[in-house]
Amino acid sequence: MSKNDLNLIEDPIKDLIKKIATPVVIGFFFNTMYNVVDTYFGGQISTTALAALSLSFPVFFLIIIFDSGISTGITALLANIIGEGDQFKTKKYIGQSISFGIIVSVILTIFGLLVSPSIFRLLGAEGEYLSIALSYMNYIFYGAIFFIMISVANSILQANGNTKTYRNFLIGGFILNCILDPWFLYGGLGLPALGFPGIAIATVTVEMIGCIYIFYQAIKVKLITKETFKYMRLEWSAIKEITSQALPASLNLATIGVGIFIITYFISNFGETAVAAYGIATRIEQITLLPTIGITVAALSIIGQNNGSKKYERIKEAYKLCIKYGVIIMAIGAVLMFFLRGFLMSVFTNNPNVQSIGSNYLVFACFIFIAYAILFISVSALQGIKRPMYAVWIGLYRQIIAPVIVFYSLIHIFHFDINGVWWGVLCITWSAAIVTFIYARRQLGLDVMSKT
Repeated sequence: MSKNDLNLIEDPIKDLIKKIATPVVIGFFFNTMYNVVDTYFGGQISTTALAALSLSFPVFFLIIIFDSGISTGITALLANIIGEGDQFKTKKYIGQSISFGIIVSVILTIFGLLVSPSIFRLLGAEGEYLSIALSYMNYIFYGAIFFIMISVANSILQANGNTKTYRNFLIGGFILNCILDPWFLYGGLGLPALGFPGIAIATVTVEMIGCIYIFYQAIKVKLITKETFKYMRLEWSAIKEITSQALPASLNLATIGVGIFIITYFISNFGETAVAAYGIATRIEQITLLPTIGITVAALSIIGQNNGSKKYERIKEAYKLCIKYGVIIMAIGAVLMFFLRGFLMSVFTNNPNVQSIGSNYLVFACFIFIAYAILFISVSALQGIKRPMYAVWIGLYRQIIAPVIVFYSLIHIFHFDINGVWWGVLCITWSAAIVTFIYARRQLGLDVMSKT
């Protein structure tokens, strides 16, 4: 595989950043476009349906939190065990991982179905608005097992260096979703129109097919065999070890999930139109941020391996180059976004109020993009030198503590309109980026005042 051909501790860093970041960007592009397709078809139904889709994201994030934590924990464990060359232990932990994923799936489904109505009500949903949001989210929770088991199977492959399978799934899933969304939504070929819940059913269907595909690939390369099922009987020591690896990653994402809930709560004060506009605008924003995600992954991989090899000068070079590329790319993205924001909003909705609010947010976003690049790359670099808890602490500040104080103050004390939320996001993100940048440079042994 091409990724295995890379020598992260010897090859030129410029080349490594390009080779690692590009495939990641491609995969995440299709993953983001998957969500864009859902947003587009939600907008074709009504503004209420679009708002319900946006409102569902903080609840949907529960699945993402468990998903990512499991993926990180299992990949880390299996990679180390495989490196030890212990075949018995490898088979055992693959079996335990599958059992762990099934247990988490069941708990997540029950918990999600029980708490989602209360969360939606807390976010201001009632009547038809609440009913539509639940009709979407309930199906997602019914299919939670497919989301989780995809992560388990992908982690087994990823621990062995196979990242192509998941990329292929993301591309194929996007294409399939483009077909299933309108079919399930409007009906045809003997299938009745399912309406708004059809978007959720399409998502679950794609995840089910993806689950089969990724497990098949793991079986095909003999990572999962008949013997695997012998090791699925729970051993609490193994489950405890998996949990200890998965929990920090889940906590980090949990702060983001709570942050999404908080910002949605404050935006909901301005009505369904504002929630719908924010939902569309953030989808557009995510597309612009994709190159930063690729560079972030490159920074983690390169800095991590070179830290293990004690090649500290290469760590410094990698960090400076990643920051440089991130800032340049985000500056270009900001200029393009500024001029295209109105057109991009109009693609998803013909409601002039939604377009206006969303376009206004994207103006603020243009001035935040560089901060995101600095923040994400710096946090990734800190993870590479084994400072993973910093992400949790800065997440608590950026996603929870500062938003509650700043948003509440600007809206309820100083009586800002919705622009108060946008100003809050801008100030909080930049403050987090600056502090993280200074801290990362010191931890990496760089002079704070030197050029990046």
